[in-house]
Amino acid sequence: MEITGAVLERCGAPGPYAESMPLTLGPLELDGPGPGELLVRVEVAGLCHSDLSVVDGSRVRPVPMLLGHEAAGIVEAAGPGTGIAVGRRVVMTFLPRCGRCEECGTLGRLPCAVGSAANAAGTLVGGAVRLRRGGEPVAHHLGVSAFATRAVVSESSVVPVEDDVPPDIAALLGCAVLTGGGAVVNAGRPNPGETVAVVGLGGVGMAALLVAQALGHRVVGVDTVPAKLDLARSLGADACTPDRLGDLRAPVVVEAAGSARAFETAFALTAPGGTTVTVGLPHPDARASIAPLRLTAEARTVVGSYLGSAVPGDDVPRYAGLWRAGRLPLDRLVSDRIGLDGLPQALDRLAAGEALRQLIVF
Repeated sequence: MEITGAVLERCGAPGPYAESMPLTLGPLELDGPGPGELLVRVEVAGLCHSDLSVVDGSRVRPVPMLLGHEAAGIVEAAGPGTGIAVGRRVVMTFLPRCGRCEECGTLGRLPCAVGSAANAAGTLVGGAVRLRRGGEPVAHHLGVSAFATRAVVSESSVVPVEDDVPPDIAALLGCAVLTGGGAVVNAGRPNPGETVAVVGLGGVGMAALLVAQALGHRVVGVDTVPAKLDLARSLGADACTPDRLGDLRAPVVVEAAGSARAFETAFALTAPGGTTVTVGLPHPDARASIAPLRLTAEARTVVGSYLGSAVPGDDVPRYAGLWRAGRLPLDRLVSDRIGLDGLPQALDRLAAGEALRQLIVF
C-alpha cells in the first residue's frame, strides 16, 4: 500500500533544519504485516530528542530511514501468530522485547539483545524491512517509523491500551513517560516521601517530574530555560537553575538532559547514600568528570537507565492507571500539535530547547 511519511536522507545535517531540509516528505510503499507483525494506522506521533539525535548525527543510523519512535494508533491488520485484535489502540515503543534472550530476563534492567540488534540494523525484530521507495528499501527507525500515516511493527513493539486513553496521551506513554517515569520508579526507586530531583526538563525530564509527583514525592526541577522552570512550578514542583542549587542535595537525582555537564550537575546534587540515574543520551564522544572518592566515601550509586529500565507491557498500564486516576496530567507535556509538513521547524524548536513534546497529529 502507499503511505505518506518523513524520510531522513542523511545524518549530520546542520541546522536550522528548515533550511538544510534533511527530511523528505512524500509517498512510500509499505508491505503488509508478516508473521508476528501488525499494520497500525498512526493517530499521533511525538517528536523526541532521540529523533533529533539521528538527524544531527549524534546517533548514526542507516539511511534513508523513516523516522519516529513514539506513537499511538489503531491496529488495522494482523499477521499470522499475533494476539492483538484488529481495532485495538496500541502504544508503540522503541525497544522491542523478544522475551527470550538473557537480557530480557533482567526484567528491564538491560535492553533486549534481539530488539537492540534489529534497531541498529534498521529492521523489524524478525529482520524484515517492510518499507520501500521507488523499489529501494527504507530503514525502520527503532522498530516503529511512526512519522507516517501507517506503520508495520512487530507485536513485541506495542502495548494495547483501553479505548478511554486518547491517542495523544497514549503516544506519550510510549517513550517520554516510559523513559522518564521509569528512571524514577524502576531505576531510582526512592523511598516514600523522599525528594527526587530532575536535571533537564525536556519531555522525558518533565515526565519524570510528573511521575514522581504522582507517587507523592517532593520534586525539584533543574533547567536553564525559564519557561520550563515556570512550568515545573505551575505543576507544584520546586525549580531552579543549576547555579542556584546551593547546598541542596536529594536522595534520588535523575539526569534527563543528555549532556556531560548535566550529568556532572546531577552527580553533585546527589546526597550521600543517594542514587544518580542517568537516562539522557549524550553524544558518544561526550565525557564527564566526577570525583570517584565520593562514590566510596559517600556510598553513592550511579545507575544507567535505558527506556526507564521498563518492561512496557507492565509499565504502560501502570502509567495509564495513574493518568486515569487524575494523578498524571500528561497533557501538560504537550507544547504544540503539528502536521508532518511542520517537522523541520519542530526539529529547530527542539534543538533550541524551546519544546517539550510536539505531537504530530494525523
